[in-house]
Amino acid sequence: MDKKDNRRAITVGVFLALGLILFIVGVLTLGGNQKTFVKKIHISSVFDDVAGLKKGNNVWFSGVPIGTISSIRFTGPSQVDVSMSIAEESQQYIHRNANARISSDGLIGNKIIVIDGGSPQAPIVQDGDVLQAEKLISTDDMMKTLQQNNQNLLSITGDFKMLSRKILQGKGTVGTLMADSLMAVQLRSAMSNLAATTASAARMAVQLDKFSNKLNTKGGLADKVLTDTVTFNRFKSALTKLEQSADNAATLTNNLNKASDKLNRTDNTLGVLLNDPKSAEQVKSIIHNLQQTSVKLNDDAEAIQSNFFFKGFFKNREKAKQDSIKKAGKQ
Repeated sequence: MDKKDNRRAITVGVFLALGLILFIVGVLTLGGNQKTFVKKIHISSVFDDVAGLKKGNNVWFSGVPIGTISSIRFTGPSQVDVSMSIAEESQQYIHRNANARISSDGLIGNKIIVIDGGSPQAPIVQDGDVLQAEKLISTDDMMKTLQQNNQNLLSITGDFKMLSRKILQGKGTVGTLMADSLMAVQLRSAMSNLAATTASAARMAVQLDKFSNKLNTKGGLADKVLTDTVTFNRFKSALTKLEQSADNAATLTNNLNKASDKLNRTDNTLGVLLNDPKSAEQVKSIIHNLQQTSVKLNDDAEAIQSNFFFKGFFKNREKAKQDSIKKAGKQ
């Protein structure tokens, strides 16, 4: 019996030792998952709605659990303070301007808190800091939004149904276009004209490109004007002379306008002759008198030629004239 008792005692001892080992391993494993045996810091965040978050739920950062929810308590009307214990080794990656939001572990899993890192320019979070909380979109809000979207979709469907009915009835521009064959032909013609216009515009663009290339050709007029300072100065001098000529022409035009203005007035001789009827009549009378006087002088000259005293003189002069003509003909 002693041997059996010893065997039984040894067996029980072995089972107790194995059980104790399994218990210790389990505690260490659960403690490792809950970050029980690591150094921690405590931070918090204030939410308006925690959506079923419980003490002991995990805190995640970049998809990795870094701590747990240590306490949940009310701090004011509709405000809940959530304290979190996170591993000290993750502290260096979290900054004070980081945000905390409530999420789910999977599709229908437990609620968790997810922390983003914040900007690297901000200082690192310290023990006792409060992180900014992001507003949680609840299931009710999602259902309200979905219901509103359904109503909008129903309204759009109704409008589209009415529009399609009008189109089938030939109402409106689109309906008329679908029902009226003549309009369809006109539309095709307009599209053809538009295509032709587009092709012409494309050809014009090609021609403009060629023209610009010619302008940029080395040694051309445009290239010399733009790059050669001597040619540019000559061109500038020509423009200056052209401008001077234009100024001279303007001055000449101004002088002609002044002269024509004087001719239209009666304070000068030409103006009086051109614009005063009485003076014009007097000039005509003077010219008429001069003409009559010249006629009388011709008559007097003929009378003098036939006079006895002057007759020999005129005959001698006529004879000398005839002799000079003959001499010129012989030469």
